[in-house]
Amino acid sequence: MKTALMFPGQASQYVGMGKALYEGSERARAVIEMAEEITGVPIKSMCFEGPEEVLTRTENAQPCIVACSLAALSAWEGEFHLTMGHSLGEYSALAAAGAISYEDAMRLVKTRGELMAKADEMRPGTMAAVVGLEEMSIREALEEAGGTVIIANINSPDQIVISGDTDAVARASEILSQRGAKRVIPLRVSAAFHSPLMEPASKALASEIEKTEFRPPRVPVIPCATAKATADPEELKKALLIQLLSPVRWTDMLREAKNQGAERFIEMGPGKVLQGLAKRCIEGAVIEGFGS
Repeated sequence: MKTALMFPGQASQYVGMGKALYEGSERARAVIEMAEEITGVPIKSMCFEGPEEVLTRTENAQPCIVACSLAALSAWEGEFHLTMGHSLGEYSALAAAGAISYEDAMRLVKTRGELMAKADEMRPGTMAAVVGLEEMSIREALEEAGGTVIIANINSPDQIVISGDTDAVARASEILSQRGAKRVIPLRVSAAFHSPLMEPASKALASEIEKTEFRPPRVPVIPCATAKATADPEELKKALLIQLLSPVRWTDMLREAKNQGAERFIEMGPGKVLQGLAKRCIEGAVIEGFGS
């Protein structure tokens, strides 16, 4: 059975994540210790003890989630044939496939989190998940709302995430509710990811990505920006360079994995969000989690 590993992104964090792995697996413990050393972030105390408001901050959540995801992978004993990650999770996916080193993944996500937090200080924004409306209806509502608010994530046929200026997202949320959205849910994130508000962060991060060694991965990776499986290191680097300003095409990524022959999907790391999305998008697949 062909297996695809799915790595979670921001908003999957919770206080207590990674603790069982750290205590139960020597290999997982080594990964978390390495991540602390590389980043200088007190990952163990933030993950295991919180408080939640500190863990949730972008500059903290990003290295903590990736550290726990890679720790889970190191403790897991199994074969996989594809990797994919939701936004931040793409860095875990690249490291899992061997396209970049674990150390470079941690270095990059620490920088990414700091740059995104700084971009939000310059121009605050937010995100919201819209449940129960089709993409075209959402686009029409965003146009009516005006300002800077765009589709950031296409997570499943009935869940799409919007992102942008706080006021514009609020206006759009009200319009979407009036137009029949089942729910409009503010996300536990502290910035407007995958929107034009991230342009300063994207430009600054690009120079760090360019300096990073990308190697041919052991298995293909499905990037967020293209939703096409590739084992070409240059394609993977190009996709990562534009990731912060591109929508996360998660529904298309799941379909691509299925087209590549994946029949088993494992969410590797904290949370169960990706398992739920996979169940809504792919019929007949085995869907599991590890490390949550």
